[in-house]
Amino acid sequence: MTTRALLEVIALDVEDAVAAQAGGADRLELVTDMGADGLTPEVGTFAEVRAAVDIPVRVMLRAADGFAAGDVDALVRVVRDMRDAGADAFVFGFLDEVGGPDLGAVERLVAQLEGCRWTFHRAVDRAADRDALRKQLADQPGLDTYLTAGSAEGVDAGLPVLLAEAARRGEPGYTQRLMAGGGLRLDHVPELRAAGVDAFHIGGAARPGGWNAPVGARAVREWRTALDASPDA
Repeated sequence: MTTRALLEVIALDVEDAVAAQAGGADRLELVTDMGADGLTPEVGTFAEVRAAVDIPVRVMLRAADGFAAGDVDALVRVVRDMRDAGADAFVFGFLDEVGGPDLGAVERLVAQLEGCRWTFHRAVDRAADRDALRKQLADQPGLDTYLTAGSAEGVDAGLPVLLAEAARRGEPGYTQRLMAGGGLRLDHVPELRAAGVDAFHIGGAARPGGWNAPVGARAVREWRTALDASPDA
């Protein structure tokens, strides 16, 4: 039996969120400032999006471009505010100065989540040793997804890594869901689905007019159709 693939779409505001849901998105990643590759949105924006759609929303926790945690106290306050507003899923991931996971920052945020699910985002693609990072994070409560292109250069360069990691599903450090994203194109889908990848993340691909234009429901629908037409392994 074919497993329906999860389609996550980056949303910046309510207009994006409504269009993504209309096009068949299963989940949103809510961010601001894509010039910095996605930072934490305002609590008010989250509240508006949450009121406008009924699909899950994961909120980005990231204060500045790059993958250093920065002011963790400020991030802790953001988590509390977002939780008070009803947020129940998040996206974050931080590296230390040698390219390993910043366990101190991660553990402080996880302690605030009270069991909420979260995604470790594309910091994994900049890690000094991605296999070691996965194993170090394996037992973090709530971690259920890695958003990865397999390479800092995007899916074109990282496809062999994605396929290799998909083949390790279920091993220690590889029990979390692998969600492909970062320069993802429709022509990548059949091979990834055949390897058992069942989650896909799109940003620019959902915006025919570029990042200065809103998400297009038709573009999202094209992805939904392609994912539904590509059977998994």
